[in-house]
Amino acid sequence: MKSVPSLSLAAILLLAACNAGSAPAEVAEPAIEAHVQSVDPAAEKPADRTADVPALQVKTLDGADYTLATRRGKWVVVNFWATWCAPCLKEMPDLSALDRDNEHIEVIGLAYEEIETDELKAFLAERPVVYPIAILDVYNPPADFATPRGLPLTYLIAPDGKVAKQFLGPVTGKEIAAAIAAAGGPAAKA
Repeated sequence: MKSVPSLSLAAILLLAACNAGSAPAEVAEPAIEAHVQSVDPAAEKPADRTADVPALQVKTLDGADYTLATRRGKWVVVNFWATWCAPCLKEMPDLSALDRDNEHIEVIGLAYEEIETDELKAFLAERPVVYPIAILDVYNPPADFATPRGLPLTYLIAPDGKVAKQFLGPVTGKEIAAAIAAAGGPAAKA
């Protein structure tokens, strides 16, 4: 049999838990204010979320300016990758063929690693691709894309500039072609 003090303590704890939401405002507000930041509706999106219509402006290895907004009307594959990432290297030939064989699809490779331009150019001389490559600053990635939590990370951008699909992990040309078809786009050679 349980003792009276144990039952009394249990009853007090139960009542305290039931009344936890009814604490006076002057007690709850200071604790809440200390941990809540003001939210500005015009503030940038959170770092873990990609904008619905992302912007991207980068300088490619060949010195050209690449702006995602100027690619409206095409399906754009935005591929975050790195030279040390085995699945990234495996998908590169397929992405290159997808870009080469389809006029309505364009690929941009974003090297998400700390690497010098000459080092990346030498790497690409051994593993050439037909699409442009840009080196990203891992400490300041593009603001409209979520910070990659793993590589490869690929976004399919529709002709209207909206994100149609995101792929985490390796992706094939067939999977991208299927995603384009599912979104109502034209057939692609994969």
